[in-house]
Amino acid sequence: MQHQEFEAPATLRDIIKCFWHNKRTFETAESSFEVVPDGYAEIIFYFGNLYQAYPRNLQRLPSPFVMGLLNQPIIFYTDGPLEIIGIRCFPWTVFDLLGLPSRKQGVHLFEHPIADIQATLAKQVKTGQIDEAIFTLIQYCLAMRQQIAVDHTLAKAGMAIRKANGAMSVGKVAAEAHATVRTLERKFKQAAGHTVKDVSALIRFEQVRNRLWHHPDSNLAGLAHELGYTDQSHLSREFKRFTGTTPAAFAKKAKQGKQAISGDFVAFVQA
Repeated sequence: MQHQEFEAPATLRDIIKCFWHNKRTFETAESSFEVVPDGYAEIIFYFGNLYQAYPRNLQRLPSPFVMGLLNQPIIFYTDGPLEIIGIRCFPWTVFDLLGLPSRKQGVHLFEHPIADIQATLAKQVKTGQIDEAIFTLIQYCLAMRQQIAVDHTLAKAGMAIRKANGAMSVGKVAAEAHATVRTLERKFKQAAGHTVKDVSALIRFEQVRNRLWHHPDSNLAGLAHELGYTDQSHLSREFKRFTGTTPAAFAKKAKQGKQAISGDFVAFVQA
């Protein structure tokens, strides 16, 4: 698996964390992979075939689509080589950037003029011009950025949550944003489709997930104390809530996975 991240221009950093490219060839013709929750929303362009399971069959996803905040892991399927170019957004900015109403579900299908650059990106990716593809995407995002006004209350709140790694009460977040709790909660639900508490919990969980991926032998009690959980049991309950598995089982999986691929943890295409 090849993964590369690209820094967002300064004028986009209040709404976009980064741009990224991922290329992976699966060992079998029909394969699946799991996406674990984190504290970001992704706008996903893909090149190849990508499916989501529905009750009766697999359905091919359109490109692009939005991968929003998750409460549980989600499984995707592919039947050949897959390349992805993603825009990693803050969950309180992704829908405003696209001019769409917020949704709570993980996979969000939408209609938007940004889909018009799919063909251009496909040609650039096919010929290995990844830098050019990222530049195409950045230029489009810069144009979209000029059409929206970022909510400074949300920006301040989001920065405070991220700085505290999710370990900050809603009241303190509201104080950092110079807003009432009621106003802040209303704005978050309108912008992200989730509450401040929801987003904070995911951001804190993300820190645990990343630490265990890179350092599977981390001491859980120490990690719980460092990240503001009540105790190790609290950390384990929250971890299982978002992954369906225990921290120990995830750490074991990380050890096994890193024997086969690079050590980089990729939120969307995870080993």
